[in-house]
Amino acid sequence: MTAGHRLGIGVVGAGRWAGLAHLPGWARDERCRIVGICDREPERAAAAADQYGATVITDDYRVLLDCDDIDIIDVVTHDGEHFGVNLAAVEAGKHVLSEKPVAHDHHDVRRLAGLARANGLKTKVGFTFRYSPAVSYLKDLLTRGDLGTPYIYNAYEQNSQWLSPRSPLRNSERVNSGRIQVASLEGYGAPVIDIGHWFMESDLTAVVGVLRNFVPERMIAATGAMARTNIDDGDIFIGEFASGAICSVQSSFVTVGNYPGIEVRVYGSEGAAIARLVEEFGICETLTLARPDDVEFREVEVPARYYPPGGNPRESWRTLYYANLTANFASEVLGEVDGNEGNFDDGLRVQEVINAVEISHHERRWVSLPLDEEGGGAR
Repeated sequence: MTAGHRLGIGVVGAGRWAGLAHLPGWARDERCRIVGICDREPERAAAAADQYGATVITDDYRVLLDCDDIDIIDVVTHDGEHFGVNLAAVEAGKHVLSEKPVAHDHHDVRRLAGLARANGLKTKVGFTFRYSPAVSYLKDLLTRGDLGTPYIYNAYEQNSQWLSPRSPLRNSERVNSGRIQVASLEGYGAPVIDIGHWFMESDLTAVVGVLRNFVPERMIAATGAMARTNIDDGDIFIGEFASGAICSVQSSFVTVGNYPGIEVRVYGSEGAAIARLVEEFGICETLTLARPDDVEFREVEVPARYYPPGGNPRESWRTLYYANLTANFASEVLGEVDGNEGNFDDGLRVQEVINAVEISHHERRWVSLPLDEEGGGAR
């Protein structure tokens, strides 16, 4: 990139999450400009374009791929469409930010990650909670050894979004009366699996887990009718890291709690820490630490440098975390920082764990990672 170049952004999908997080994140960064917006509903694309000053409005994402002044394609579509749009964007030579999952099958994620690397492209997965100020600060504490050797990682991502069967389920393809399919594990477990790899600086080598469908019939948003939905709305797995550390992970969207419903804990040889990301009482997150001679964890302040310009703990977690995510990706694409964190290769490691837990549940056994070495597949 040339000095002073402003990154052109093309956003595919102008729905709820794009409006709450993605578009405000790009608009907040003076190094970026939103050039084009695509949505299957042209009126929604036009409304977002009017708000953010985009000049290209379309219902066909391929129009954005043909725009020379678009550097990054941001994929915020229905999750079943992610793989196709991601593949087309990488083949068109665009850097890509994709909401999770990059693809449902780890084989497809591996293909995309390899193609992006071969083409010299930067990629990023919407692992929103990597970019929480509290989580980022805790990562730095771990890296500099403040907690010693990390032994145990516990993670929870849960809220009561679909505790009521009459809360409309948006993804109609999950209407299913066959064998249980992943939903919470893929949508809610993925971010804390990613944080586990990142915190422990080690890959999971084996997992065993269980999926549960606690609420079998749900209202479907597209029809307004109740239907059988055999999806996991709660799950738990335990795992072993290559480093020798161990973990437990639980996700659910039928558990009482508020957004975003994240809690990650690390217990090390010289201390422990808990980052709790729950938006209540006007504050969206807290970080607490304990030393071996402490009885209770004590709250610590997250330094101001971990917040985006104008950001603070009383801002909505949606805009706060995503401003950090998009700023980090812009810095990577512009070459202002080295590396490419939270990319499609990280997405591959996460998707393999998800698919391995699926196998574990259905075959009632421990599953080794990586999956290709086991010769298994999840679908």
